[in-house]
Amino acid sequence: MIIGQDRAVEAFASAWAGRKLHHGWLFAGPRGVGKASFAQAAARRVLADAGGPAVELPGVETSGDHPIVKLVDAGSHPDMRWLQRLANEKTGNLNRNIKVHQIRELGEFMSLSAALSPWRVAVIDSIDDLETSAANALLKMLEEPPPNTLFFLVSHAPGRLLPTIRSRCRLLQFEALSDDAMTSILETQSPGLSDVERNKIVGMSFGSAARALAFAELGLAKLEDAAVAILRSGDPTNAKRAELANELGKKASAERYAAFLELAPSLIAREARGLRGVSLERALDAYDKARELAAIAPRVSLDPAATVFQIGGFLAEVAEPASLKR
Repeated sequence: MIIGQDRAVEAFASAWAGRKLHHGWLFAGPRGVGKASFAQAAARRVLADAGGPAVELPGVETSGDHPIVKLVDAGSHPDMRWLQRLANEKTGNLNRNIKVHQIRELGEFMSLSAALSPWRVAVIDSIDDLETSAANALLKMLEEPPPNTLFFLVSHAPGRLLPTIRSRCRLLQFEALSDDAMTSILETQSPGLSDVERNKIVGMSFGSAARALAFAELGLAKLEDAAVAILRSGDPTNAKRAELANELGKKASAERYAAFLELAPSLIAREARGLRGVSLERALDAYDKARELAAIAPRVSLDPAATVFQIGGFLAEVAEPASLKR
């Protein structure tokens, strides 16, 4: 069930029910709000209805017992492809891009006849990751799509895509989730949270269910408390940021360190909304520096402890100087 994206569900379900579908769909919106989950759900519904028996459920819902749904969920449906970044054979890490050979293989798939029904679905998660040559190869398919083929293109930053790709797709906008939707998701998927923990995670996740679930799993509510304390009270002795650096600089804390890099700029942005004048300027400057460092640190393998300590300094800059509090 897709929670909190009723407009997107209704728009696609109505188009599919009347079989008046654009061949290309651009699912655009912030990270972690359900775009990929929706693509999976929509693909299940299309292929299940097309392959039969038809699904008698609202929206894009399907039953897990449906034979076609089982094939889709197992990744073995012959009329569906899901493209994403692959692991590098040498390093084991994910490639930085979706490569052109993956798109060419998709083209070969599109040249074949559909196996279980007239319909086929291709999901690219995310299209933002396509290298330039791959984007150009995809454009050719969007310009001359095979019949009864749907392209679901997941994008976190649609403004950066080739205008020609955007123009050949129907935009389906996904919004940041409401607090009620976030609470519902956490109650279902992280039932062990207390009300206080759940409310705190909702507040620091900015409408992203993926971020909220990651925060819940990693126990980041306490980490937020520590960061907010620096934001609001400063850290004149460096003790608070040193404690954070010591905690997140350990090898065992790699996932929590990565989450902190994403969390810290968001917390500064949230704090800045309530500031004015010089205080706001100070917060915006700290935000820019924290965001830049958080983006660079993983790419160039900066020392985690030193990075956290430096970001802690940016957090402390937001706090009102002691001289102004007197």
